[in-house]
Amino acid sequence: MTSSDDRNNRQTAPSSETPRRRPSAYTVEGERDTPLAVSRPPRSFDDGFTATADADDPFLGVAEADPADVPVALPRRHGFSFGKLAAGAFGVFASFAFGLWADSVIRDLFSRSDWLGYTAIGILSVALAALAIVVLREVLGLIRIGAVQSLKADVVAIETGTDSATGAKSARALVARLTTILSHRAETARGRAALDATKGEIIDGPHYLGLAERELMTPLDREARLLILAASKRVSVVTAISPRAVVDLAYVLFEVSRLVRAMAELYGGRPGTLGMFRLLRDVVAHLAVTGSIAVGDSIAQQVLGHGLAARLSTRLGEGVINGLLTARIGIAAMDLCRPLPFRALKRPGIGDFMGDIVATSKPKDPV
Repeated sequence: MTSSDDRNNRQTAPSSETPRRRPSAYTVEGERDTPLAVSRPPRSFDDGFTATADADDPFLGVAEADPADVPVALPRRHGFSFGKLAAGAFGVFASFAFGLWADSVIRDLFSRSDWLGYTAIGILSVALAALAIVVLREVLGLIRIGAVQSLKADVVAIETGTDSATGAKSARALVARLTTILSHRAETARGRAALDATKGEIIDGPHYLGLAERELMTPLDREARLLILAASKRVSVVTAISPRAVVDLAYVLFEVSRLVRAMAELYGGRPGTLGMFRLLRDVVAHLAVTGSIAVGDSIAQQVLGHGLAARLSTRLGEGVINGLLTARIGIAAMDLCRPLPFRALKRPGIGDFMGDIVATSKPKDPV
């Protein structure tokens, strides 16, 4: 038998495969039809409900203010005042009195022994040199703070200017000053390199300032948020467990002072003692100005939302409130110490720190 015969036999042989069943519907025993829910027609309720206006609802979130409406945090102008004149006059008089007293002391020591007189002159020289170094450091700190704060006024002038060519040149000069101030920060190295790569490009002033803000301020703002969050957590925990209100007040003042100094050093200010007191005063003044504008970040609104936690634990509620106040002060310090106003980047708010502060203040469940 040939291969062609085998092929013909396979073709003529009947198929032994089972025929496929066509799809069909069938009913399973015991299955019950579930009735469809009948929709209820709308009805009105007359009793037991009171309508509250949106303006009177404390739990209704208020729309956040436009960042352009928040005033730029500028230092207070220090002009002439009779108090400063009186302080300067008394300072000069005290210097003369100290000079006469030191001269009389040295003369008396010389009258007793020459080596006592020379020793007194040496000690006085060391004291005067140390005082000169302290004064120099304070003056340099004030100059650095003034250099950082002057950038904000220049930014406002560039944004309100009408000449685009002059604005572009002024913007590049301002960014050059900013990169010089922030050259010691390793976090800004990548941003400075990106700005150097745009030297040959034509960019108008406001857009170039926005680019500089995104490239230079983004890593610093991230670190500033971490500083605010860490200080708020520490204040929240310490005030929740401390036994005395005096301890709470002292620790809050200490933490706020340290936060403001760290914020100034982060953005290139590096203030001294006098500069630190001036920054604290400007932070309080800016906090008072922006308190009525940034309604969306109201402390009262956040506290009302956590009233149940305050009822359950009084110390927990106090810790949360103190942490929120510390965060609010940190945001004001960030506004003041930041060399550029918030334009291209979003300004942080209390809501950005709320969850972490509350989670830190809550007691841990026993395992």
